This record gives sequence, structure tokens and C-alpha cells, in this order.
Amino acid sequence: WELRKLKEILEINPKIGEIPDIFEYVDLGSVVGTDLIKHTKILKKSAPSRAQRLAKKGDVFYQTVRPYQKNNYLYELQYSNYVFSTGYAQLRPYSGVDSNFLLNCVQEEKFVTTVLNFCTGTSYPAINSKDLGRIMIKIPKGTEQQKIGSFFRNLDELITLHQRMLDEYKTLKKTMLSKMFPKNGEKYPELRFSGFTDAWELRKLGDIGSVAMNKRVFKHQTSDNGEIPFFKISTFGGKADTFISRKLFEEYKRKYPYPNKGDILLSASGSIGKIVVYTGEDEYFQDSNIVWFKHDGKINNQFLKQFYTIVKWDGLEGSTIKRLYNKNILNTNILLPVIREQEKIGTFFKHLDELITLHQRELELLKTLKKTMLQQMFV
Repeated sequence: WELRKLKEILEINPKIGEIPDIFEYVDLGSVVGTDLIKHTKILKKSAPSRAQRLAKKGDVFYQTVRPYQKNNYLYELQYSNYVFSTGYAQLRPYSGVDSNFLLNCVQEEKFVTTVLNFCTGTSYPAINSKDLGRIMIKIPKGTEQQKIGSFFRNLDELITLHQRMLDEYKTLKKTMLSKMFPKNGEKYPELRFSGFTDAWELRKLGDIGSVAMNKRVFKHQTSDNGEIPFFKISTFGGKADTFISRKLFEEYKRKYPYPNKGDILLSASGSIGKIVVYTGEDEYFQDSNIVWFKHDGKINNQFLKQFYTIVKWDGLEGSTIKRLYNKNILNTNILLPVIREQEKIGTFFKHLDELITLHQRELELLKTLKKTMLQQMFV
């Protein structure tokens, strides 16, 4: 591969000529992961002064402010008029330089690190176009460039596809939650499974169950590595970094409250209302910060899990207190259908959550793959 300065293989901020009277304006921050999030049709006479980068097919727009965010964009429309803000450097490749190769070259970690070394400012580190042009990159011959560019283009399309599907499923879930649970002041949902017509019953959680938590574990009883993961509020829903002995675990599990498989664990501080379904593994949880609602089968757990995503906890509305006390949970109202309808609703959302999780994992795997391939396919 040949070592070249960036300014030797492309033109930076080419003269734009006359900006059209009507155009689509793209401001800094409206590009994420090589995908346009929003753009606004605007008249030239009312355009902001920073609207100065008229796009041409094949241009790469490189975010010069906070470049570590990698919100760079390859413009590929032939006839549309898009104008970008001055928060981007406009990179127009010379003949023989592949735009897709260039887009991924400037997202590679070594390139980003080099750019950051040239940046000035702390809150909003930025690089000027002159310094950007001095940066050296290694570039292969045209055919290899095109193959590398096409590979990453296909990978980006897969990432975009899974991101869109993930967003669609999340939107669908939000819509279905609003339709399958009664709205405020009502006792009938908008959408129901066939065979169910009765009004939902308004109850307080404290009327049908109680709050449970594990026995307190003190710091001197924990270690950095051990047999049983101990989840604090800081690691809840993630990977434990603290452990307790199996002997202590077995004793506390036998003598004190312990969740059953399928119980919905709930964070009561920090990110209030974070949910984890207990899967039956040998684990222990920080008392008072991680709790569960013990109801002896009076509520379907999958239904309860969805209720937690829309609940308005008693006593917390408008409060600056960032803690969920037992009384807040027990005094909270819940509308309940018969148990069979709960089961159907719970199963429906369980399948929807599984689809969301599937696409989330696929998206994370693809992003990891791209990061790995960027490291291995660029010199």
C-alpha cells in the first residue's frame, strides 16, 4: 500500500459555486453511523450561515467537531440538493480513489487517534481542514480499494437493516403497550384477545403481594473473585464484579427470602425500574437496591414485567427522590384482567421482547465484526 497525505488523494472543501434556492439542509449531529437521521427542506434566503457545503455524489462528509463520534456520511444521491453545515469537512476523492474505501478509512481507529492528536479544544475537540489534509494514510491500488469499499458497504447495509428492524420492533412494542393496557381512567384496553370482555380490576400492589429482597451482604463478606456472583446496583443487568462464598450463599438462600425462577427483579435506586428476569442461576443481589414483588402466582410474571415498563410509581411523580421505597411499590395502582388474559398478554410481549433482543444481539455482533475488520483490513 502507498503512503499518501490525505490532501494528495482528495480535495478538501471544494468551491461550491451557487447554492440552489431550495435545498435539504443537514446540520451537525443529524448524521449517526453513516446514516442520515434528519434533514430539513429550507429556502436559501432563510438558511443559517453555516449551510455552506453543497454535496456532490461521491463526497464524504467528515465530522470535524468531536470526530471520535464518527458521524461521517457518504453522499450518493445524483440529483438532489443537499447542503451540509460547516461542522463537516467535505472530502471529494480524486479519480482512482474509491469513496466507500475512504469512508471506512476515516472511521478506522488509528486514523481517528491521529485526528484527535491534531484536535484543539477540550469540550468540543475539533480539527481544521489544513491539519486534516496533512494526515498520512496508506492506500492500495484501485481494484483493492473497490473490493474493500464494497465489503464495508455491504456490512454497513446489514447494520442499517438490523438497526431499522430493531427500531421498528421497539416502536411496535410501544404502540401495542398503549393499546393492550387501559389508558388512564379507563378499565378496558383498546385491543384485546378474542374471548375477553370483562373490565380490568383496579388494585393496589400491596393488596395482592409484598416486596422481597435478599439478606444484606456486607463488604467484608465479598471478594473480587469467588464462587457466587453478587450483583450490586452498579452491575445489575450486566456482569458481576463482586462475589460471595458458596457457603454464605447456601445459608442465606435457605434462611432468607430468595427469588424463584421467573421472578422479575427490579432496581429500586440508580436507574429506577430497571428489570431483570431471574433465570434460576446461583446469584445473589444487593438488598433494598434490588427487589422483587412476591405475589404467590396472583399475577402472571410476564404480564407484570410489561406493567413495570409503563408503571407510574406512587409518590415518585414530580419528586426529586431517586429511590423506590417499599411503600412506593405497595401503594402503586395496577389494573388486572383475569389470569388467562394476563398470560396471553405476557406471552405476546415475551415473543416481541425476544425479537427485539435477537436484533439487538445481531446488531452488536455486526458492529463488533466491523470494528474487527477495520483493524485487520487497513494498514
